[in-house]
Amino acid sequence: MLPVVAVDLGGTNIRAALFPSDQPKPAHSQRALTRAEEGPEAVVRRVIESIEALHPESDSGLRMGIAAPGPLDPAQGIVFGAPNLPGWDRVPLRDQLASHFGCPVALGNDCNLAALAEWRHGAGQGVHHLVYLAIGTGIGGGAIVNGQLLLGAHGLAAEFGHMLVDPSAPICGCGQPGHLESLASGPAIGRRFAELQAERSPAGIPADGYSASQVGKAAAEGDRLALQVIEDAGTIIGKHLASLVHAFDPERIVLGGGVSQLGEMILGPIRRAFASALMHPAYRDRVTIATAALGDDAGLIGAMLLAREP
Repeated sequence: MLPVVAVDLGGTNIRAALFPSDQPKPAHSQRALTRAEEGPEAVVRRVIESIEALHPESDSGLRMGIAAPGPLDPAQGIVFGAPNLPGWDRVPLRDQLASHFGCPVALGNDCNLAALAEWRHGAGQGVHHLVYLAIGTGIGGGAIVNGQLLLGAHGLAAEFGHMLVDPSAPICGCGQPGHLESLASGPAIGRRFAELQAERSPAGIPADGYSASQVGKAAAEGDRLALQVIEDAGTIIGKHLASLVHAFDPERIVLGGGVSQLGEMILGPIRRAFASALMHPAYRDRVTIATAALGDDAGLIGAMLLAREP
């Protein structure tokens, strides 16, 4: 079996791992800062350096899988752009890496590949229909439909965080108003808590605002405003999941990303809002909600699986 180098390209970090087999545990891995502000050429160079640190020789017997933020075209290997990667505009990432290393390279949307990984090796094992939602700095998604990763006609499907929830809500990172990401992502939770905190105690807000984990810590200590912010975010997510279930009729929903790690503080409101927003109990009784099992490795594992596809 050919070895695979998998890369998870994020706005903050570039993670790379060497997988000698199709098992989800890499032999070696390493991490580097993306330094996205330096532009695409510098970032691609660091991706190459990260791969070379694991597998220094160009090798036609090697395969590579790259998980990158979208929107992107997996068939053409082009990253159209990404909010956390300034200056990226139709970057031919797949061909750049294939030319440098002389081996096949597969490119996929990071959340799509995380969904694939959770289905094969994580919390989605054993089902044929799955919806995956990653709730973190942004909100992304993926879907398995009848045992196949859903890509759509152009590889752009399953951007569940960029569906309209409230037209009057803040502008999303993609530039459009009222998306789920603008209301329930980690930064959205921190921003909403800062707004309420400013009304309560203007002098008490940190210069760089709050993270979702800081809001979660305050909620765990009994802060009423923090609890309300998390409850509101969970309610929005739960109602959104009900809409996704109406559309996809999955057997399982898997929730990943850092915000899901707030535990029952947010999972409880998600489940309650989800159940109350369904059009009929037939949906509720045939779907389970689970938290992701693979953590930060989901994108890497998904990229490995993509590289091994025929």
